[in-house]
Amino acid sequence: MRAEQEQEFREFAGERALWLRRSAYLLCGDWHLAEDLVQNTLLKLYRAWRRIDRSTVDAYARKALLRVWLDESRRPWRRAERRDGSLPDTGDGTADPAESGLRAWDRDLVLRALSEVPPKQRAVLVLRYWEDLPTAEVAAALGCAEGTVKSQASRGLENLRAAIARTDPDLAHATTRRSQ
Repeated sequence: MRAEQEQEFREFAGERALWLRRSAYLLCGDWHLAEDLVQNTLLKLYRAWRRIDRSTVDAYARKALLRVWLDESRRPWRRAERRDGSLPDTGDGTADPAESGLRAWDRDLVLRALSEVPPKQRAVLVLRYWEDLPTAEVAAALGCAEGTVKSQASRGLENLRAAIARTDPDLAHATTRRSQ
């Protein structure tokens, strides 16, 4: 790789590493695994950097991250592993402790529920609702049809609601009453 291409890659990696790490964490629910996924993704990007169109490098990186995560989740030792540990929280000294506690509880509830959603549905939910990508871009990233994205999103939301209901039945009843 030429020096200018290498510098280009270094700048890209420096700018997008946090974004990739956050997306990886939302997919896998483990900061350490997320860092490994980002490293593997950046390695794949580095190897293909000469061939990547710079106008679509974010989409390429997103697709590479998804494939690395799916490959990792298919490994035999990952199937037997259960991650129920505590999630890292960042402190906010200016926030009201009661409000901060509720936000942390809500975030923890959603992340635990998201970890129970099947991988493809989780990927669709993260890309569609967290990354706020249009259906067409999600379909391109996952290599499937837009209709598949829509059905996976629908099923994923159902599974997410069911997981939340299993975790907190009171919240499920409150949500049902509000929607009626």
